[in-house]
Amino acid sequence: MPTISETTDESVLAILRRHGLLTVAGLAEAMHVTATAVRQRLSRLMAQGLVQRDVQRQTSPGRGRPTHAYSLTSKAKRFAGDNYHDLATVLWEEIRSIKDAEVRRGLLQRLSQALANRYRGRIHGDSVEERMESLRELFADRRIPLSIVDAEQAGISNDIDETTGQEVGGVLPILRVEDCPYPELAEQDRGICAMEKMVFADLLEDDLRLTQCRLDGHSCCEFSTG
Repeated sequence: MPTISETTDESVLAILRRHGLLTVAGLAEAMHVTATAVRQRLSRLMAQGLVQRDVQRQTSPGRGRPTHAYSLTSKAKRFAGDNYHDLATVLWEEIRSIKDAEVRRGLLQRLSQALANRYRGRIHGDSVEERMESLRELFADRRIPLSIVDAEQAGISNDIDETTGQEVGGVLPILRVEDCPYPELAEQDRGICAMEKMVFADLLEDDLRLTQCRLDGHSCCEFSTG
């Protein structure tokens, strides 16, 4: 009999999506794995907030232990419904087809502002560093890995005042997008990178520069503030 390690989290979620509510025994039968293996996977999914456990009523009160059944949380259901790839691609192609550069630029700005407004309630902090951490947590919930890199360790130094020869300002951390949220769209048009930069700049309340991009052969995209 195969173990749970031979399956994926998505297998459990897919089965619960189809059946709605299942016990450990029901999941084990559906997946052809042991009950112990199912419990291990359920523990991980519950910790991620994707699966919830409910107590089922006994048909004969007072007899035996209560039975637990498992189902998807609202968070998991939202993930299941977030499959807008084709629609996003068509909409982006329509934006690219707009001939008037000013009209196209204005539309991109409105889109970036709308996206920023959608996320704004999750961004907190008085400093850029604190807002970066909020942004990282927000995208982690959407399964998009962002990391915050110390600029000095990345080899980025302060500007030098030509008069005094002294460093000017403090070096702020770098926002690193490790996996592009829109890989196919970005390959078609770098404008998606510009829109992403506008969204991040709005949420971080600071100017941003795209200092490296996956489209130029880098392993990830990096944004520097200031």
